[in-house]
Amino acid sequence: MVKSRVMDRGVFQHTEAGTPQGGVISPLLANIALHGLEEEIKSIPIPRGTTIAVIRYADDFVVLHEDPEIIEQAKEVTQGWIAKIGLELKPEKTRISHTLGPGFDFLGFNIRQYKVGKYHSGKNTKGTLLGFKTLIKPSQRAISNHKERLREVVRSHRALPQAAMIAKLNPVIRGWCNYYRTVVSKEIFGEMDEYLWELTWKWAKRRHPKKSSGWVKEKYWTPNKDRYWNFIGKMKNGNEVELYRHSETEIIRHVKVKGGVSPMDGDLVYWSKRLRKSPDVSTRVINLLKRQQGKCERCGLTFKSGDKWEVDHVLPKSLGGKDWYSNLQLLHDYCHHAKSETDGSREGRTLWDIETEEPDEAKVSRPVLKTSRPGDGLA
Repeated sequence: MVKSRVMDRGVFQHTEAGTPQGGVISPLLANIALHGLEEEIKSIPIPRGTTIAVIRYADDFVVLHEDPEIIEQAKEVTQGWIAKIGLELKPEKTRISHTLGPGFDFLGFNIRQYKVGKYHSGKNTKGTLLGFKTLIKPSQRAISNHKERLREVVRSHRALPQAAMIAKLNPVIRGWCNYYRTVVSKEIFGEMDEYLWELTWKWAKRRHPKKSSGWVKEKYWTPNKDRYWNFIGKMKNGNEVELYRHSETEIIRHVKVKGGVSPMDGDLVYWSKRLRKSPDVSTRVINLLKRQQGKCERCGLTFKSGDKWEVDHVLPKSLGGKDWYSNLQLLHDYCHHAKSETDGSREGRTLWDIETEEPDEAKVSRPVLKTSRPGDGLA
């Protein structure tokens, strides 16, 4: 059995009922079963100057087009295509709607277009005002599910000490916030904090039904210079653990990956800056790339794939410089060599440091240049 959804600027969502929903193997089987569906839908003849978009994630996908007739045709094509592999669309999970109306939910997000004036209107690629603004928010179902999850954690751990319950809640809150931090979530994060406060207040009052509200507040909430109500508990070792607030999560907009770019193409500069991690680049190089916005601190040119870089001490260690981030910079290898000629670091080296070995003609193996930290000298 397959459940599905279709929308004008809409959605088809498919789930294999033969495997557990959410199981590890389910997305893989869905990708195998539905491979080729996108090409089938995009083969539909459409008016000149328009495009039909298909966005698929495992067994869920969205079909977008401005003409309702094209969407209806896409639905028929989909039904015919999946019937060949023994699947069908589930009617109650299939619907067509317009994004300027209720919008649609996809992967826990609500995508909807709102009519606005010219000062808030979005623009197309040619700079023309569209008359609407597209906003992506957590869906109401996702919000309700998260509230239920928080409520269940508090209910099932109501007998635990405060610190233990906080340790149970924090991963749930952080995980949910990280998933929705790239969309319009700040207001919803604030609402979730209010709901969480109500849960923790009821939890605390239930533990001490005969105590006053002031006594309960003093026992479980600690004020500081930034916030009056801080739900903080103490662990057995004396360390404090604070309940993480949804609104502490920084909103970071998602930036699309460049077309044709892959983590396997060897462009360490691009992926180190984007992912802030790389198996072949050290953490401090990634941090320096981010701080310097991908540019060499000496020449100002942007690092490109194939460039060689080196971590340099602004004040050389031989002259008393420390191995601190404030004293580090990332330079092209030739910029690093040029700087070393003038910053006094060469004069501070001993004869042993600058001695070189004999040529390698007769050697079976050649010496390998090693940096002080793995990944610091990679390109």
